[in-house]
Amino acid sequence: MSARIANVRPKPDEVLTKIADYVTKYEIRSREAYETARYCLMDTLGCGFEALEYPACTKLLGPIVRGTVVPHGAKVPGTQFQLDPVQAAFNIGAMIRWLDFNDTWLAAEWGHPSDNLGGILATADWLSRTAVAAGKSPLVVRDVLTAMIKAHEIQGVIALENSFNKVGLDHVVLVKVASTAVVAHMIGCTYEEVVNALSQAWVDGQALRTYRHAPNTGSRKSWAAGDATARGVRLALISKTGEMGYPSVLTAKTWGFYDVLFKGKPFKFQRPFGSYVMENVLFKISYPAEFHAQTAVECAMEIHRELKRLGRSPDDIRRITIRTHEAAIRIIDKKGPLANPADRDHCIQYMVAVPILYGRLTAADYEDEVAADPRIDALRAKIVCVEDKGFTRDYHDPDKRSIANALTVEFKDGGKLGEFVCEYPIGHKRRRAEGMPVLVEKFKRNLARRFPEKQRQAILELCLDGPRLERTPVHEFVDMMVI
Repeated sequence: MSARIANVRPKPDEVLTKIADYVTKYEIRSREAYETARYCLMDTLGCGFEALEYPACTKLLGPIVRGTVVPHGAKVPGTQFQLDPVQAAFNIGAMIRWLDFNDTWLAAEWGHPSDNLGGILATADWLSRTAVAAGKSPLVVRDVLTAMIKAHEIQGVIALENSFNKVGLDHVVLVKVASTAVVAHMIGCTYEEVVNALSQAWVDGQALRTYRHAPNTGSRKSWAAGDATARGVRLALISKTGEMGYPSVLTAKTWGFYDVLFKGKPFKFQRPFGSYVMENVLFKISYPAEFHAQTAVECAMEIHRELKRLGRSPDDIRRITIRTHEAAIRIIDKKGPLANPADRDHCIQYMVAVPILYGRLTAADYEDEVAADPRIDALRAKIVCVEDKGFTRDYHDPDKRSIANALTVEFKDGGKLGEFVCEYPIGHKRRRAEGMPVLVEKFKRNLARRFPEKQRQAILELCLDGPRLERTPVHEFVDMMVI
C-alpha cells in the first residue's frame, strides 16, 4: 500500500510568497520603468479604441445583464458603460487584446503584459469613485503605473524560463496570476490574503491553447486575456472576504499544479522581481502582427519598395525564404486555408504577403474582404520558413532578446534580391528613441477614431505630461475618455 499523505497544512509554496513579497513590499524606483509604463498606458488604451471599430469585439462588451449601471462602478474608456470591476476588467481587457496590437513579451513563454491593464484600470477607477463618494482620497495614475510595472514583472519574469505553451497551456494563466496579485494588493488584502488569492489563481485550472492553433484558431484568443484579468479581479475580491487559500497548490504531490499540468517540473527563475520587464517590453508600433513576425513585416515592406523601384511585380516571384527563429516556426508558420482574421494574424506567410502586395499591413487587412484577393494565397504558397539556430539563440539571450527574420526573394527568371534582414523591430528597447515618437503618432490616430478634436487634444496633452499625468486622480483620467 502507498503511504498516506500527511494531513498537515504546509507553509505556502515559495513561488506564492515570492510574488506576495514583491507585490506588497517592493518599491519601484526606476524612472525608466515609469516612463515606459506611461507610453505603455497610452498605447494600450489606443489599441482598445481601435478595437471599438470592430463589431466582433463590441458585441461582447457592456454589462452581463443589458441596461445594468453600477453606481461608483468602473467606466470603460471609449464607451458609455459603467460596470462592476470584474465585468469592466473583461471589457477593457477584451478591447486591449482584440487586434493583437498591444505590447509583447517573448521568452520561454510569450504573452502581452499590458493585458493586465484591464483588471488594474477597472479596479483603480472603481476604488477611486468609491473613495470620492465616501469623502476620501482617490487613487492617482501613478498608482496605476506602479501596478502595471509589477504586473508586467510578475508575468514576464515567470515567462523567462517556464514554457506553458509546451505543455499545451495558454499564456493567459500568467495574466490571471499577475492581475490577481496586483489587484489583491490594490484593494487592501492582507499579506496572507494576497497569498491565498494567488493560490486560487493557480488552482483554477488553466485555459488550453486550442483556440490559437490550426485547425481551431478562433476569436477566443482575442478575449481570453480579458477573461483572465477579470478572473484575477474576482479572485482577489473573493480572497478579501477571508476565504481560505491552498498553500501547496503548486507542489502538492499528485494534485498540485506541477504534477497535474507542468509534467512534474517546478518553475525556474532567471532573476528576482524588479522592473526589468517593463523596461525591456516590446511595443507593436507599426503593425498589428503577431510579434514573432514583426521584423518579417518590416523586411516585407522594404521588399515592396524595392520591387517598385525595380519595376518588378510580385507575380515575378518564384520563392521567398524566411530565415527565422524556432518560436516563429512553432507558432505562425502556417500552410493551407485560413478561416478567419484570428487565423490570418497568426500566419507569417499572410503577414509577409500582404505588405509585399499592398505596401501596408493594418488590422483591416485580416478581414474577409482583403483576404479574398487571390494574389495573397498565391504568394503565401511561395513562402517557406527555415530555422536559423543563431536567431533562436539570440531570441533567448537576455542581453539581446532579438526577434530576427531575414527574407530572400528569388525570381522566376533566376534573379534574386539581396537578403533583407531585421533583428530588432521598431518596438524593441534598442530602438526606443526611434520608436516612441512613432508610438505617439499611433496613439493620436487611435484617439481620432473615437473622440472629437478638443477631447482627444486634452487626453493627448495630459498623457504627454508625465508628472501631471501621474498625479491625476484615476477617475478624472478615465472620465476624459468617456463618450
